[in-house]
Amino acid sequence: MTILSTTALGGMQAALAAIDVAGHNIANLATPGFRRQFASTESAGAGGVTTRLDQAARAGNAIEADMVDQLVAKNHFLANLAVFKTSDQLMGTLLDAKG
Repeated sequence: MTILSTTALGGMQAALAAIDVAGHNIANLATPGFRRQFASTESAGAGGVTTRLDQAARAGNAIEADMVDQLVAKNHFLANLAVFKTSDQLMGTLLDAKG
């Protein structure tokens, strides 16, 4: 795998984590005392990212924020998927030219 595809794969994994967290928050809207979770991402070596889960300081829900977070994460996933596919196509073109 190239650095480009590795970076895109890391971005897709981070986006999936954010989608999971938002879904978890929405599924627990009616749970008494539930504290929302947040997915935080940080740059890692070699172009990757790491994802960390944090919890809100106090109980409460914010369905509007969770719905927006899901949509943003979906778009991040799709953008990274496009980069991954393009990287794969470029590598195939390069191999065809060399072969």
